[in-house]
Amino acid sequence: MDNKNLTRREFIKVTSATTAVLALGTNVISANGTDDNPYDSKGLPTREFGKTGVRIPLIAVGTGSRFCSIREEEKALELLTYALDKGFYYWDTAHDYEYNSVISEIRLGKILKNRRKEVFLSTKIRTRDPEEVKRHIEESLTRLETDHLEILKVHSVQDLNDLKEITKKGGVYDILLSMKEQGVTRFIGFSGHNSSEAMTKAAADFQFDTMLVALNHYSKDNDKFEEDAVPAAANKRMGIMVMKVIRPRETVKELSAQDLIRYALSLKNANGAVVGTDNMKVLKDNIELVRNFKNLSPARMEEIRMSLSPFYRNKNLEWLQKGYQDGKWS
Repeated sequence: MDNKNLTRREFIKVTSATTAVLALGTNVISANGTDDNPYDSKGLPTREFGKTGVRIPLIAVGTGSRFCSIREEEKALELLTYALDKGFYYWDTAHDYEYNSVISEIRLGKILKNRRKEVFLSTKIRTRDPEEVKRHIEESLTRLETDHLEILKVHSVQDLNDLKEITKKGGVYDILLSMKEQGVTRFIGFSGHNSSEAMTKAAADFQFDTMLVALNHYSKDNDKFEEDAVPAAANKRMGIMVMKVIRPRETVKELSAQDLIRYALSLKNANGAVVGTDNMKVLKDNIELVRNFKNLSPARMEEIRMSLSPFYRNKNLEWLQKGYQDGKWS
């Protein structure tokens, strides 16, 4: 059967025979890769992404609100092309990433349709309704102009009640496991901003491959993500990415974006950081930072941590508020 003639819903229900074909397609060996890691970092340093067998650049291209705020689509596509040409092949998006009528996944699809095998692609699904989950996965695949993903994540685990809803029989978690079994995605994961307890339990008790965690440090209830959620994921050898890395610069004037990224990349157990990208200068600066990156000294890490403490103790951080959606500006 020709996959090109399948509807997205039919594709998601394909047999194991089709899955085998997809597996071959996603593990193509490139001149600069291996069977498990066909991606080309263009000489940039990479890190092992947990137990996935994949090596990733230290920075993933974040394509939420900042990326969607680029008014001219041509400039946005130029940015994606430059990123890929220079070795930033990990792209992070979500079904719900939309700003000013720009849909992130659609923009990415315009590059992916010709360069899919070069990109380590991650998207997220926010809805908890099982039928909507399936429909949103289909929509994401269509928008991204692909028939497979590297990572499919549950978008924004809110708290223990939300995790219970996600992992109920026939719920989001079961659907993600099915997508992995069918070859629609190589790995599954979750993201979160405001409950270290829920993220710790998700990592410890379920079979997720990856976690994307906001650098809250201190939440409303003094949750400590670095001390709880991240070690729980590391104990399972999950791939761990951090986000909300440069937001403190809005209030902590003495720290530059580059200082904050170096801090995030120097954290124990962090494989890399997802950084929102909205212009070519930011992208070029981040490429050079990765090219020349060295872990910060313990003394410098402590200096930055002390500077950040007042920011992260602020109870009004937008991503700690109930109903917050990352990838969107209010």
